[in-house]
Amino acid sequence: MLEIIGMCVEDAKAIEFCGGNRIELVSALTEGGLTPGYATIEKVVNSVKIPVNVMVRNHAKSFTYSDYDIEVMKKDIEIIKSLGANGIVLGMLDKFNNIDEENLKELLDITEGLDVTFHKAIDETNVKESIKVLNKYDKITNILTSGGLGNIADNTDNIKYMLNNSNNINILLGGGLTFDNIESIRNITNATDFHFGTAVRVDKSPFGDIDENKLTSLVKIINNK
Repeated sequence: MLEIIGMCVEDAKAIEFCGGNRIELVSALTEGGLTPGYATIEKVVNSVKIPVNVMVRNHAKSFTYSDYDIEVMKKDIEIIKSLGANGIVLGMLDKFNNIDEENLKELLDITEGLDVTFHKAIDETNVKESIKVLNKYDKITNILTSGGLGNIADNTDNIKYMLNNSNNINILLGGGLTFDNIESIRNITNATDFHFGTAVRVDKSPFGDIDENKLTSLVKIINNK
């Protein structure tokens, strides 16, 4: 499975056309991805047939959220659901860089019917401990990770641990994947689900369009063609 970050309708159409399997829809890619505007979400969802999972992250200050932030995120989730998105992408930590279970539970309570990805906030934590925590929540369907901080290619032991101990949660590898390392990382870890962002954009720039030649080539690599 190949998930590609998109920021607009043109991105979404290009991702679908080239054979991407799912879109992670965000704004502010330079900030690691924030919640896009509602009109953008609606237009993207109605412009493609592949699933669209929407980022729920209202600021880039940290992955620690106030009570006000949680209220905003709850409202975002309700609206995202009403607009027909396939799922949401979220992640929250406490001040000690552990999974913030209290707020996570509160948000998961309103995600019925949605695919839920816990995003790369997990890489700020002890990922082996965090996988045990997230395994408790049936509503979490995916974890996006590079196996911890640093270069994803150096984190293959953590990634293998996560793959082998994730119960029914899909481990989605992303953050630092390139055309040069994807095949070796896949061979080492036996991972099947991958997430790409700037690596498939023109000049690898967060401001560039989707490079359809690159993305088509990547789809062939993922599908072993």
